Amino acid sequence: MKQVSLSGSPRENVGRNGSAELRRQNRVPGVLYGGNRQVHFSVAINDLDKIIRQPDTLQINLELNGETIPSIMQEIQWHPITDKPLHFDLLELVPGKPVKTALPVKTTGTSEGVRAGGKLIQNYRKMKIFGLPEHLPDNITIDISPLKIGDNVRVRDISYPNCELLEAEASVVIGVQVTRAAAAEEKAAAAAAPAAAAAAGGDAKKK
Repeated sequence: MKQVSLSGSPRENVGRNGSAELRRQNRVPGVLYGGNRQVHFSVAINDLDKIIRQPDTLQINLELNGETIPSIMQEIQWHPITDKPLHFDLLELVPGKPVKTALPVKTTGTSEGVRAGGKLIQNYRKMKIFGLPEHLPDNITIDISPLKIGDNVRVRDISYPNCELLEAEASVVIGVQVTRAAAAEEKAAAAAAPAAAAAAGGDAKKK
């Protein structure tokens, strides 16, 4: 996974009033867990925004009390109106301990089916995955070049060494479908074919 640093400060007052005061100072309270400790801290909202306003799943190296602690984002609580982060949880990455996270799905290439007039349908923007941090890829990459109209890529078609995808195996991740306009044209042509054939037969009899 890609890595980024985040500077934090220890929290002295862990209660609701303390959290409200931090937010007035443009800081966001957070908690780190998953190792042999639970740590409450806060970070500047601008520093946190740079991390959470992007699609990538990152290893966050939390700098706290002179220590650098590797972690990943587990949960973010958002304000329902302002869409600002209110609180967030980090999971400490412990050597030899697998983690569950969600990685973005990215595509490469241009589908044959799309070039032929089909429409690319992507059902997953992120996929849950389980594995050791050092084995996790930056993202779930799918080459769509060979996909023709009607072709699909299912969860069971995707694999990464030493990792397990946690989505339903039969679920379609990406597929190429016939567009509505093309389907309507095909249906109209099929409906018109018998009438055209009958007309051609009548003309032949007259001759």
